[in-house]
Amino acid sequence: MRSLAGGGAPALLWRTVLVAALVCGIGLLPWLSRTDPALTVLRARSADRDPDPETLRAIRDDLGLDDGPSALLGRWLGGLLHGDAGTSWVSGSQVLPGVVQALGASLLLMAGALVVAAGVVAAVCARTLRLGARGRLGARRPGGSATAVLAALPEFLVAAVLASVIGVQLGWLPALGWYGPQWMVLPSLALGLPAGAVLGRMLDDLLPGAFGEPWAMAAAARGVPSRCVARQAVRRCVPGLLPNLALFVVGLTGGSVAVEQIFDIPGLGRLTLHAALAQDLPVLQTGTLALVLLAATAGLLARLAARLLIGPALRDGALQSLHRPRPPAPRTLPLLYGGLLAAVIGFGLPREPLALDTLDRLRAPSLEHPFGTDALGRDVLARISHGALTTLGTALAVSAAALAAGLLLGLLPRVSGPLVDTLSAVPPVLAGLLVTGVLGSGTWTPAFAVAVVAWSPLAAHTSSLLRQERATTHLTATRALGAGRWYLLRHELLPAVAPPVARHALLRLPGIALSLAALGFLGLGAQPPSPDWGLLLAENQPYAERAPWAVLFPAAVLALLGALAVTAAGGVRLPRRRTRPAGPAGPPADRVVPAPLRRPDHPDALLTPVSASQTEER
Repeated sequence: MRSLAGGGAPALLWRTVLVAALVCGIGLLPWLSRTDPALTVLRARSADRDPDPETLRAIRDDLGLDDGPSALLGRWLGGLLHGDAGTSWVSGSQVLPGVVQALGASLLLMAGALVVAAGVVAAVCARTLRLGARGRLGARRPGGSATAVLAALPEFLVAAVLASVIGVQLGWLPALGWYGPQWMVLPSLALGLPAGAVLGRMLDDLLPGAFGEPWAMAAAARGVPSRCVARQAVRRCVPGLLPNLALFVVGLTGGSVAVEQIFDIPGLGRLTLHAALAQDLPVLQTGTLALVLLAATAGLLARLAARLLIGPALRDGALQSLHRPRPPAPRTLPLLYGGLLAAVIGFGLPREPLALDTLDRLRAPSLEHPFGTDALGRDVLARISHGALTTLGTALAVSAAALAAGLLLGLLPRVSGPLVDTLSAVPPVLAGLLVTGVLGSGTWTPAFAVAVVAWSPLAAHTSSLLRQERATTHLTATRALGAGRWYLLRHELLPAVAPPVARHALLRLPGIALSLAALGFLGLGAQPPSPDWGLLLAENQPYAERAPWAVLFPAAVLALLGALAVTAAGGVRLPRRRTRPAGPAGPPADRVVPAPLRRPDHPDALLTPVSASQTEER
């Protein structure tokens, strides 16, 4: 139980140091900022007044900005202890009431999105649950192209389509505002549909292992109701998803900036982003602190839920491994999606992405312009193709770095656990703004900002699977037979943990590509007229009703990337380890040969140990 609780005193000390460092960093934002806070206050109070040195000095004296970092931090923390978060530099109102009100709206929106996500998860896993509960799962190959497309769609695009079609054209539900339950439906759908598709794919990846355990096969053979078997299988897999579910909760609260912007929702993400763009540091400090507290609470609840679900089994080492040999995945769909994506990119590369023709503005698709033109008369196909070179290349590099960091740090849960809880509070957009504020804007600022937070879901997934795999019976037996740490890590733990985490990383590839482009749109990286995919979607969104092709074709290519990533992820597995017979020179040096065991009832009879991996190979 010690590892489940967090690793004892050293882990608690490490967690305390990280939280203290983050709180101090938030409190010192006025001192760490590369811009002059006094200039921000002057522009907010009197935009026409010249920023002469005397005026700026008077504002600094009024705000106490020249008192030094220790005085700034002490004054901010002291105000928080007395329920005072300061005054907004832009509006002049008290910060804390506005942040509390925005947090309430975001939590309500998050609850609605979780309900939608739960329904999507149930729909994605319905076939696996039905077949597995009846013992007919067999060698089911992973599919799910529809969920791949859904998971790849950007939230703001789903929100724009729902608002324009259902809210404006059909008039079934209100599209703007935040006045009651009816105004929750469309934004909850926009947030819950992509999140549910990702969580559903992750759960569907674990369910075959649960249905392959002895209890499930015995229950199906004895005629136990399939509903009971399916419920227990879900209960068996949920602990492996709880850390990522906590990250989704934080992401749906602080990362729903675009959805809150489209539907005009006064949420915490929108408030924090506007404060960061306007350099309203008191609001930014309090909003970021609220996100940190929310992330810490969600992580604590996830650990407590895992303890309630499988705590005794983790303590006694009585779990079965969810790692099962996967059937060969069909290569038809990945080749088809990859061929289509390569054809689109290759066909548009010879075209000029920056050529303007004002007479061909918002022209419909034709032989001359297969994907139509945008509001400036530029060829959409050319911009998609040339944008793929930078968007996909950077996204692949960031995804590979996030996967490596996630696996490495996930294998050290005492180190990575507090880091995950800390970084999960920072959405990629806000991370980009914070990184820019400290390091300045540059070409690699979006990649660095996304990479800072992209590894945390993979590390949380790795740690969760590793915790359960270490408590399996076959690993306990292998350890008792004399296997060392490196042998267990190389031959048992990594083959069980690395493939599902790699599939998870591929699921997040389209989201990373969109996050990079969104940061570029905010002015933190690539600037217009760069043909980044995020810029294409954002620039053409105002013309969605008049020229839908300008938005649909970039979104279709992004969805095609998601379908390619998910179908290719279904075939990710480690190669089977070949066992070599021991020759005259003896066994390989890295293999552990345990001493033979004798049966207690027959001392002369030997028991030959067989590892779980050897059983799977047979």
